[in-house]
Amino acid sequence: MTTEPARPSLRHARVRARDLGVVFEGEPGPLDALTDVPGVEVGMTTLIEGDGPHAVRSGVTAILPRGRDGVGDACAAAVHSFNGNGELTGRSWIDESGSLGLPIALTNSHAVGSVHAGVDSWIARHAPSLSAQWLLPVVGETWDGYLNDINGAHVRPEHAIQAIDAATGGPVPEGNVGGGTGMNCYGFKGGTGTASRIVRHGADAYVVAALVQANFGARHELHLGGIPLGSESAAPNPMEESDWFARERAGATAPGGAGSAIVVIATNAPLLPGQCAALARRGALGLGRSGTAGSHFSGDIVLAFSTANPGALASVFPTDEEAGYDTLRFVPWGRMDPFLTAAVQAVDEAVWNALVAAEDMVGRAGHRSPALPHEEIRAVAARLAAR
Repeated sequence: MTTEPARPSLRHARVRARDLGVVFEGEPGPLDALTDVPGVEVGMTTLIEGDGPHAVRSGVTAILPRGRDGVGDACAAAVHSFNGNGELTGRSWIDESGSLGLPIALTNSHAVGSVHAGVDSWIARHAPSLSAQWLLPVVGETWDGYLNDINGAHVRPEHAIQAIDAATGGPVPEGNVGGGTGMNCYGFKGGTGTASRIVRHGADAYVVAALVQANFGARHELHLGGIPLGSESAAPNPMEESDWFARERAGATAPGGAGSAIVVIATNAPLLPGQCAALARRGALGLGRSGTAGSHFSGDIVLAFSTANPGALASVFPTDEEAGYDTLRFVPWGRMDPFLTAAVQAVDEAVWNALVAAEDMVGRAGHRSPALPHEEIRAVAARLAAR
């Protein structure tokens, strides 16, 4: 089995959506990635093995909001469930406390338990004082069972540990990597994508960035600038048009649009937990810009966090020291619009970067997922530029 920290493929290293002529609003950060938020680190483990009924096409993506050294230092955070046919563990505590202090991991739907155990083990080893209290890791999932032997228990706790150990700043691999390895988007090969925006607030400049595990949308829904790119595509669409699911579950067919999306939005702007919730809600608008209406069978969940105000929002057992107070600095509510707009823009571009970086993949039982042809994107971008 190929088990390794994800590295950019040649396609990723050379081409992103902007390189094909797609025009996006807003000012991107230096890397146009989640890691443009200072301190955020991303690591991946990619699992690829075999070509038969038990082929493995899966993995783990790990996100450390304050980096390896900042695990346990809580961030203001919130979750929005646009459609709840999915899972994000630890949400109850985020809702209760408005904070997030542990690594975030993304994987496939049936590997949540293994990855959760791996995150627990990593924290117990690297931050034993945290594990002496309680651990509620955040693990999100999307379904990769078309390409991956999802019931084969191939993603194990050590793969989550490897992803966390691989976490670093710098460029973020996209496409068929990490938790996104076996995912599909709009009837094309999907996966992992990321993008960022600079937001200016007075004399200060902040970053709002997103990482999307893109596994959602029906082929006919995909639009670029109002042009029905999905419907006009010449690429085959075996996931939606073949009888693969009927053969495995008699009489049933897989509806287009099923799958899910996990969106992680990060910023270094000082925000309250309620403002993070507002940011998370805009993640659904970012997904919708490329066309999805949000299928009933797609669990679309957004997590947003702010790395500002370090040392605040902690939840630790009290000591004999005198009781004190936490202080939060935050952007005034009336100045939030540029941050909300940036979140929508970053999520939208992250989806397109996932589609552009993804490569053709053949997986379980010979199931094939074609990449969105670059020449079709270029042609639509040229039509839009000529308007």
